[in-house]
Amino acid sequence: MEKVTIYGRMSCGFCAMAVQLCKQKGYDYEFVDMPALGLTKEDVASKVGHPVYTVPQILVGKEYVGGFDDFSSYLARRG
Repeated sequence: MEKVTIYGRMSCGFCAMAVQLCKQKGYDYEFVDMPALGLTKEDVASKVGHPVYTVPQILVGKEYVGGFDDFSSYLARRG
């Protein structure tokens, strides 16, 4: 699988679950801590190509997947 990029914040439970899922599956991932980098939801929206209302926002390679539930479903479809 291509590298997973997770935009979120450390205090977010769904962000932590996305990171944990990547660790469990052995996926190459990058967690982008938005507050630590001074990124706004608008900044992330420009990177993912979709409006951002919640975190996490997850990409696989350059493909926008969505939030945690979307990511979990995406992985289930891939087998």
